[in-house]
Amino acid sequence: MTVKAPELTVRAIITGIILGILLTPSNIYSGLKIGWTFNMSITAALLSFGFWTLLNQLSMARPWGLLESNINQTAASSAASIISGGLVAPIPALALVSNIELPWYQLIIWVFTVSFFGIWVAYFLLTPFLIRSPLPLPAGAATAQVMTDIFSKGHEAILRVYALGLAAVSAGLIKVADTYWWAIPRWTVPGALSVGGAKVTFKNLTFFLDPSPLLIGFGAIIGLRIGVSLLLGAVLAWGVIGPEILQSGWVAMGDENPDSSWFATMVNWLLWPGVALMVTSSIASFALMLMNGRAVPHHNNSATDNAPVYQRDKLVYGGLLVACVLVVVVQMWLFNTSLYIALLAVPLAFILAVVAGRVVGETGIPPIGAIGQVSQLSVGMAAPGNITANLTTANVAGGTAGQCADLLNDFKAGRIINANPMSQVIAQCFGVLTGSIIGSLTYLALIPDPHNMLISERWPAPAVVTWKAVANTLQTGLGAIPEHAKVAMLVAIAIGIALAVAERYLPVKYTKWLPSSPAVGLAFVIPASVSLSMFLGAALGWLLSRCALSWSQRFLIAAASGLVAGESIAGVGSAILQLTGR
Repeated sequence: MTVKAPELTVRAIITGIILGILLTPSNIYSGLKIGWTFNMSITAALLSFGFWTLLNQLSMARPWGLLESNINQTAASSAASIISGGLVAPIPALALVSNIELPWYQLIIWVFTVSFFGIWVAYFLLTPFLIRSPLPLPAGAATAQVMTDIFSKGHEAILRVYALGLAAVSAGLIKVADTYWWAIPRWTVPGALSVGGAKVTFKNLTFFLDPSPLLIGFGAIIGLRIGVSLLLGAVLAWGVIGPEILQSGWVAMGDENPDSSWFATMVNWLLWPGVALMVTSSIASFALMLMNGRAVPHHNNSATDNAPVYQRDKLVYGGLLVACVLVVVVQMWLFNTSLYIALLAVPLAFILAVVAGRVVGETGIPPIGAIGQVSQLSVGMAAPGNITANLTTANVAGGTAGQCADLLNDFKAGRIINANPMSQVIAQCFGVLTGSIIGSLTYLALIPDPHNMLISERWPAPAVVTWKAVANTLQTGLGAIPEHAKVAMLVAIAIGIALAVAERYLPVKYTKWLPSSPAVGLAFVIPASVSLSMFLGAALGWLLSRCALSWSQRFLIAAASGLVAGESIAGVGSAILQLTGR
């Protein structure tokens, strides 16, 4: 009789919770800073392996198993992906447009409720998406491959943990030094432009280099194409369009200090074409995937040939029913949402989660941004003018879709290594609870005053910009948009659709040269300094992959992840100290 390796163990859950506590603030921080976050599955798998291997070598613990590692990464990644519950987009947008700021305990309940619904939708979709017609789910398959490699090449995994840890400590020290000891000089593009008879420095236009390890690390992770797209968008928005709108008087110039930044003034105009480009390109790509994509059964996928047969049981329906009731009741309690609108959130969230699961299953890219805007438009038609209902109901749909996509990838990884899906659901619940608590407290510590802190040079919060812009437009109509920005929006819409079509139908050898529409649009709503630093990181990553291929394949992502995590954790710690007056 074969004894199955330990899986849903106490130490696996606790390890996932602890790593979730450490990694969740990183995604909240980077989400508010640059609008992007990344999956923590591989980071969690590496860190847990390194920790338990060390204890095993010291004869303080039994060997760490592959199935335990899977439970750990499921819990940790679900905690870190709690940002899909709304903490870096609809919740801050709600504070800005409706002056609704939930106290800490209500915020935790809300974020948990939205994400909990996503867990049970994903569990319901396990049969159609992974058993009857298995989708590739490349991110989940990659996680399984990495975990398998970790356990087959233990020494190599330990070296990656060292690289990640060294990068994290270095980034944290740089952040602390820059904040408390010695401000690192920001190199500024020299020179000035003559605009309307006045001198406008490149520092006014936010063209300076931010020595941020987080931005450098993120740039290395996203790659050269996205990095170049950010640079292109920054030059277009802040170097070409920016001086033009100042020259024309459509935007007032800031103070005459050559070292001051005019970001807060200019972004109120530039956000409209930027948001239009991001939203239309995402929705167009999304629609083209649905029209042309198909869930092809991968019957020859040997990785899942021996996976255990799963039968949907009553627990799925019971859990889904509880989650549905909870999401309706909590909406009505916290936001005074009508029963009709609260009920509307349930089928809308389910349908959009199914669509998001299909898209992420075939492409590996979760279309959470597009899902959010589609849900905003849908609710806008059902409850026109109700901006609170628009944001909260869309929050349910987007959060459900995000959590669903995360767990489907976990299910894929688990199926490849013969894990029990119910064990993963339990781990996901622990992770979501952890992420809801830590994520909510982190957000409140970082942004105690949303009105004065968000959409600023320190906290650009690009996702908040998008949600706020769509909500305002749906409430007040096109009158919310500056007159001359409407023409720029039309141009951006046309470009977004054209690039989406080209990316879908052109041969791969050509599409790799196309700029990324979401990245170009993002550069319109973040300071040019952020785009410049991320481009620098992308360029450094590309150079390393050319000059040191073996090293970059082994350590680049681990080191870059360490840079992101190190600065984020130090930044969150600094914000908490400032909040407590220390």
